[in-house]
Amino acid sequence: MMQIRSDQDQDISIRYSITGMGADQPPNEVFNIDPVLGMFVTKPLDREHRSSYHLRAHAVDMNGNQVENPIDLYIFVIDMNDNRPEFKNQIYNGSVDEGSKPGTYVMHVSAFDADDNTTANGMVRYRILSQMPHSPIPNMFTINSETGDIVTVASGLDRENVPQYTIIVQATDMEGNLNFGLSNTATAITITDINDNPPHVDLQDDFSGEVPENKVDVVVANLTVIDADQPHSPNWNANYRIISGDPTGHFTIRTDPVTNDGMVTVVKPVDFERNHAFMLTVVVSNQAPLASGIQSSLQSTAGVTISVQDVNEPPYFPTNPKHIRFEEGVPAGTSLTTFSASDPDRLQMQQTIRYSKLNDPADWLSINRSNGQIITTAMLDRESIYVKNNIYEATFLATDNGSPVASGTGTLQIYLIDINDNSPALIPKESQICERTSRNVNSVNITAADEDTDPNAGPFVFELPNFPTSIRRNWTISRISGDYARLGLRYQVYLEPGVYEVPVIVSDSGNPPLSNRSVIKVKVCPCDEHGDCTTLGAVAAAGLGTGAIISILICIIILLSMVLLFVMWIKRREKERQNKQLLIDPEDDVRDNILKYDEEGGGEEDQDYDLSQLQQPDSLEHIISKPPGVRRVDERPIIPESQYPIRPVVPHPGDIGDFIHEGLRAADNDPTAPPYDSLLVFDYEGSGSTAGSVSSLNSSSTGDQDYDYLNDWGPRFKKLADMYGGGVED
Repeated sequence: MMQIRSDQDQDISIRYSITGMGADQPPNEVFNIDPVLGMFVTKPLDREHRSSYHLRAHAVDMNGNQVENPIDLYIFVIDMNDNRPEFKNQIYNGSVDEGSKPGTYVMHVSAFDADDNTTANGMVRYRILSQMPHSPIPNMFTINSETGDIVTVASGLDRENVPQYTIIVQATDMEGNLNFGLSNTATAITITDINDNPPHVDLQDDFSGEVPENKVDVVVANLTVIDADQPHSPNWNANYRIISGDPTGHFTIRTDPVTNDGMVTVVKPVDFERNHAFMLTVVVSNQAPLASGIQSSLQSTAGVTISVQDVNEPPYFPTNPKHIRFEEGVPAGTSLTTFSASDPDRLQMQQTIRYSKLNDPADWLSINRSNGQIITTAMLDRESIYVKNNIYEATFLATDNGSPVASGTGTLQIYLIDINDNSPALIPKESQICERTSRNVNSVNITAADEDTDPNAGPFVFELPNFPTSIRRNWTISRISGDYARLGLRYQVYLEPGVYEVPVIVSDSGNPPLSNRSVIKVKVCPCDEHGDCTTLGAVAAAGLGTGAIISILICIIILLSMVLLFVMWIKRREKERQNKQLLIDPEDDVRDNILKYDEEGGGEEDQDYDLSQLQQPDSLEHIISKPPGVRRVDERPIIPESQYPIRPVVPHPGDIGDFIHEGLRAADNDPTAPPYDSLLVFDYEGSGSTAGSVSSLNSSSTGDQDYDYLNDWGPRFKKLADMYGGGVED
């Protein structure tokens, strides 16, 4: 900081300013001036960039009039040791013949220090830090600390024993003071076998190749070189470099470590539509540079011709994946976008691209086969299980008609904007509270679930409906937070144990909001001291009292008893039916009731029978041929109808019983008889009757007819004998 002041500043107000390089000229605003502080530096000064400044100071009054003559200011930047010595090369290569005498010059190294070389800051000194190998002689070389010349200090250089020495040289400023100076290092290599033979390309080989487009890591050509230096040494190892013909870097040349050949390899896909062929110019050099004075031969340059083979490339979607935004709920038939592909085969015959759907999880979309227009086939729903993080993803296929056919895929991502299309629902649907408790467990926490997202979901509004009026009279609901509310009984309200359906109206925060009337089944029950429903209370809450439970149990017992008695009565009736005679007693003769004779039959196995048994026979030959003892009495008689025998006036007492048993035996022994669950004809009436008209029957009052023979027929005809015979009933 430097103070500048005029003698006249006590009488008038003076403004000070400076001009020149570093003030109002580049570099600008390095120096500035203040009436109180004086002139000061605003930026760091770099002596290596500018070592001095020439400025002029001015003093003017408030009207801009000069009150003092300008004065010259010379500012010199004092050097600091802020730069390390820098070697011109990091690796120095020298050579010395084996068997050389001590003091033989090997090489020269030099370092430059940007600091002031007239001061110790820029004075550089050299020394050897290390030598490899360290044996057989540890200090084979020395270096001039001021000039940097390296010379031998001992004899015994033997190429067959030690073919190469590597020396690390250190350069330090501050005249080599290791405590205060800054240092840097470089590597000096002494080589007994110098690289005096450049590699030669074998021009007898034809360096050419071909590569299919879009292929990488393919070797398309080999370059062969000849080097007379020691094999597998830096003087022999070849490096290949493409100097022209490949501006976009499609190829590189790798060196085979065994044969030293150059392998031209594709590292970046080539495009037939852009380049049909490449003409490469390759330069070959050794890993180690040529010795001083050795000129590179023209044979170290070679040309390589690479032809590109055309293949059918698949179509591609320029924007993949493609992102679009739509509100959910758009109807079917809505056009979303056009998802079209491009064919890179522009030089071939114009190809046609066809589109198809590859993956559409919800089957919401369709694509126009010709132009790729995407149209909805169903309503888009953000709440679908196929939508992840509000994004519905579908993939499509674009196929050309090339040979062979090639296809490419594209992904369409639809971001669905939420709309308020889902009303909230209450959780839980069922709960329980205590009818009376000292713990005041007479409320339940409820919440709402909405499939929509903010702002179409919470906070929710909970309220009780006005109808029926008993809801608001017995129940109350209070809001805990935006998503929770508390439903409970009103204070001093007692409800009988049971299940009550409490309707609650819940509304979301959408615009407009959606409401839903949900019913919560609340079980009111007596509770124990822990606030849990007791077993009896749970039953009572289900709507059944103790008396009702006992009544139900009694009814069940009575019902089981009735079922048991009914089963026993059925079994008894079945047994009586089996033991009953063919003809019923007069006491059991109930005329107008429906009587159950027997079960229906045997089922399907009895259906295969001759239906001709139910018809009037047209021929009597099969009846005549039967033996007399087994003739069916339900068949048409083989004798003329007028020849029926006349029953005697006094029939045999066993006539009716024999008649029935004979018919039963004939039916059982007849193999052509129909099953017993079919229509049976017990006798054929015939075309006429041997009796007269029924109307001619009349009762006789003479009493000449004797009906006592009816008593011999059994008790079933005893009643008839008493009626007509006039006998006294036993």
